[in-house]
Amino acid sequence: MVQVDSRYSIINHHFSTISGLKLGLEWRGRVRTGAAFYFLSSRIPTRLEPPDNAADEADATLRFYNIALYGEYVLIENPRWELGMNLQGGMGSVRVEYDLADTSRNNPRTRTPSDFIALIEPSMAAQLRIFSWASLGAGAGWRQPLFVDPVVRREISGPIFYLRAKILIAPLLRIRRNREPLFSQKDLRTRGLNNRTRRRFYGE
Repeated sequence: MVQVDSRYSIINHHFSTISGLKLGLEWRGRVRTGAAFYFLSSRIPTRLEPPDNAADEADATLRFYNIALYGEYVLIENPRWELGMNLQGGMGSVRVEYDLADTSRNNPRTRTPSDFIALIEPSMAAQLRIFSWASLGAGAGWRQPLFVDPVVRREISGPIFYLRAKILIAPLLRIRRNREPLFSQKDLRTRGLNNRTRRRFYGE
């Protein structure tokens, strides 16, 4: 499973974008696990204290990235929709980019040394299958830093909202192998299901 996972949040009263990519595996259509990489792609003004060599009223912005392991369990599903719980945790680094007081340098902008951060993010998400091999989804949760300075914790913790597009490799390969139509709605209709498919999604 390959998944583009763009997350949005409010950091220091600014709307921000946290871009990510997930790689993982799925078992029996309900349990998913894998690894992910995220980075803050928005330039967000920081409340952290700039170093002594920063310019007066320096343009200081927060930057961070993290890698994570995640697990997801689908609570409710039918051939078209699903609702699941997601928990991911990982580690990364945070730093501040700022303007130097010495403007004679060719590049008057520099950064502080990176500080270690640990993150945990519980969330819930709904997903719509467009084809048997592709789906779109949206979710919401909370981002909580761990083992960091309280000032950094206030900087980074907060609600998260995300959109994601997912491609399932195994169904895509099966369609290619069987020479089936790529954009078919086969097996996605909730009406007119055969007994085997109905038992799979709805039980006895």
